Amino acid sequence: MKINNSRNAGFTLVEIMIVVAIIGLLAAIAIPNFVKARNTSQKNACINNLRQMDSATQQWALETGKSDGDTVSAAACNGYIKGLALPKCPAGGIVKYGAQVGTGLANTPQCDVTGHALP
Repeated sequence: MKINNSRNAGFTLVEIMIVVAIIGLLAAIAIPNFVKARNTSQKNACINNLRQMDSATQQWALETGKSDGDTVSAAACNGYIKGLALPKCPAGGIVKYGAQVGTGLANTPQCDVTGHALP
């Protein structure tokens, strides 16, 4: 007489459901934080791009003898930006140069996404 003591190895349905529930709970906690971190990094990258554009404008004005109130174009300042092109907003916003050389808010580069502005 042969006694069969071997058991089929494997996981029960309850064990698998518990693991799936834990993974779902961790995903529900982590995903909103990832979205917030992505938005914050896009905002910071856009603000740094605006700062770079403003610095290029100021350097162009200094080298060409312009003063506050003189008109500036994006094409004139592209040579002062790495890559020779206007930086883009990582969040998809539209970035534009200030109309004039100066330090006023209307004269700084702007992005149309809320919160993406030079301090």
